[in-house]
Amino acid sequence: MSESEPIQLKAVREERKAQAVSSPAGGSHMLAGQSALASPAATASAAADANGSANQVCFTRLELNQILNVYGRKVALGDWRDYAMDFARDRAVFSIYRRSSEVPLYRVEKHPKLARKQGAFCVIGAGGQVLKRGHDLRRVLSVIDKSLSLVDH
Repeated sequence: MSESEPIQLKAVREERKAQAVSSPAGGSHMLAGQSALASPAATASAAADANGSANQVCFTRLELNQILNVYGRKVALGDWRDYAMDFARDRAVFSIYRRSSEVPLYRVEKHPKLARKQGAFCVIGAGGQVLKRGHDLRRVLSVIDKSLSLVDH
């Protein structure tokens, strides 16, 4: 155990106390990560703050469910085989691969800074072209989840 470790732990405890006191939850003295009703994004940001790293953009549980529903259907059809998730300070990325050893076939990105302008969500193709951008994730995902429809002649 190094000498700086107890100092870092003390700093984390003091930071948690400060967060609990300044909590906007109306008198609740629990951290966002300790609340039973905390959102996944709040839990992730609280964990990032406790570790001393910068905040990062994350997908919410609802957004991740929508993405994984599309992904699961395509995996069942045999079109896709692998995925990766990246979380940065300015964006969250869900990359979709046909095989695990190649470049992503699609990337679903969330940019919160663009939420009021062009929309927070976009789907980017393998060549880097933006296939669709918008405010509603379900609509944005429709570009890669084209269902087959029966056409009568």
